Amino acid sequence: MSRTCEICGKKTTFGNNVSHSNKKTKRVFKPNIQKATVEINGKIKKINICTSCLKAGLVKKVV
Repeated sequence: MSRTCEICGKKTTFGNNVSHSNKKTKRVFKPNIQKATVEINGKIKKINICTSCLKAGLVKKVV
């Protein structure tokens, strides 16, 4: 499963862990992507969507 939201385009970003001594090591920030069945333009599709888009109500989830 790709780590990209098909609604907002949110994807994995990169940064640093910063210790107390200010030493920096690489890390990744992964979005919370879920596979959901949603209704888009009257059609039912399975898409990868981040939980912030689901919570915001940007799509209608099919139960």
